[in-house]
Amino acid sequence: MIFEGWILKARELGASDLHAEAGSPLIARVRGGLQAMGETASVVDLQRTSEELLGTEGWARFLSRGSADISAEVAGTRCRINIFRTIRGIAFAVRLLSPSIRDLRSCNLHPDLRRLSEATTGLVIISGPTGSGKSTTLAALIEEINATEARNIITLECPLEYVHTNRRSFIRQREVPTHSPSFEQAITDALRENPDVLVISEMRTPEVMRLTLNAAETGHLVLATMHSATCAEALTRICMSFPAEIQGSIRAQLADCLVGVLCQRLDFLSSRHLRVPRCELLLGSNSAKGSIRAGTFSQLANVIQSSGEDGMWSFDRYGRWIEQRTDWAPLGSPSAAEEQRSATTAEEAMDLAELTELVDKLEKRSH
Repeated sequence: MIFEGWILKARELGASDLHAEAGSPLIARVRGGLQAMGETASVVDLQRTSEELLGTEGWARFLSRGSADISAEVAGTRCRINIFRTIRGIAFAVRLLSPSIRDLRSCNLHPDLRRLSEATTGLVIISGPTGSGKSTTLAALIEEINATEARNIITLECPLEYVHTNRRSFIRQREVPTHSPSFEQAITDALRENPDVLVISEMRTPEVMRLTLNAAETGHLVLATMHSATCAEALTRICMSFPAEIQGSIRAQLADCLVGVLCQRLDFLSSRHLRVPRCELLLGSNSAKGSIRAGTFSQLANVIQSSGEDGMWSFDRYGRWIEQRTDWAPLGSPSAAEEQRSATTAEEAMDLAELTELVDKLEKRSH
């Protein structure tokens, strides 16, 4: 498949995204900028690739809707693929995901963020603009739980991106609409499936937001993502999605269940040739919850600024931490969990070798 060659070339360039449109040059996003790849995608290539990726039923749905979201492993790289129609024909927007699921340390995130995964109930929101690494951070938080806690985790995603392996936790991943017709139905179903942790890949509609808040209020830890530029904007968007007459009750509900909001963007470290997250972290302190209940979201920036000792981070303060840090993990470095698994495998191999040697010695003595 010619598509595999495109993905391999994009990966060699260190691209985070690949864009293709019929009759146009392939474009890669490298370190936040667009770069031509020197090839042109033909109408035939894109149609053939679309049919192969979507299958017969998926291709029929694409023809009626004009777009499709899927995830797939292509040439050893897991990809999130949006296929859509334009004035020129079929186009692709491909996000190249990390080769493995990494923990917070190997994602170059501050250790303080671990407290978001240590909560047992409530709502954690991961926010940021498109392409800021929200999905990677969400997967890292899931892996933090998976490495340390025995919890029942249910993820609801569209499309399914990272595939998790059960370690200490029991993880079940559902894709919308493959495994459930909608997020609304999937959340309703999940609450009957005895979850400790519910992961919602994106809150888009008021109904999904309402069900998410209800789940966080009823004794579950809910991790959800949404688009926003700041923590305050994320909370404002949730409240403003509802009719004015119920916004007061939504603010109260949000304040009661909020664990924290993490907003992130990506900075490029030219000295390391590495993009790293710069974060803003709002925790559910009394002052933060008071501002949310009162609807004074503009005050949340002051709350973050004055609560550094309580574990909150402003973008500026986090930026100073980035400037001081020197032990950056390179892209694709193994997580602590992977290193531990490798060490365990090596120990088991050594034990087997020692056991085999002992058996050989005993057999020689018996002869």
